[in-house]
Amino acid sequence: MEMQVWASLLGVLLGGLMSYLAQFTTVRLTGRNEEKRQAAQRAEARRSEQLELLREFITITQEGIRIAEERDQAPDWNAAGTPEWLAKARSVIDRLWVAERMIQVLFRPQMYQLARAYATAVDHVLWRLPDQIAAEGSMWDHLRGPQHAFLEAARTEVGSQHA
Repeated sequence: MEMQVWASLLGVLLGGLMSYLAQFTTVRLTGRNEEKRQAAQRAEARRSEQLELLREFITITQEGIRIAEERDQAPDWNAAGTPEWLAKARSVIDRLWVAERMIQVLFRPQMYQLARAYATAVDHVLWRLPDQIAAEGSMWDHLRGPQHAFLEAARTEVGSQHA
């Protein structure tokens, strides 16, 4: 009879231990799955934020280029620099430098360096003087290299995140 009591006790003990291990394993797996899900959500949120920033940066650089073109193609360069033109140019450059700084925050250093080079090129063509225009030639000659390098890096960056 005593053997049956010990066998019963041992059965209860083993059953309890197995139940505890099953619950422990389930809780651990659930926690890991939740961490993975949250990490994936954070990564997708970061990617969306980066895409929006790239879109904004490209839009602002295009605005700066258009404003520079307005003045470069005007019959009288000095007359084209109206107070309205100056206000638009300053606004675009301010927004451009803010977007460039945000790229520094949200992207790798290589991407930031290319964004900085492109923003600097846009800034240069926006403020260049007639003698610089004559010496440098087309503003596109000045923009083409940094623009191409930045856009290629952006495509690579977006493609590597999407894969």
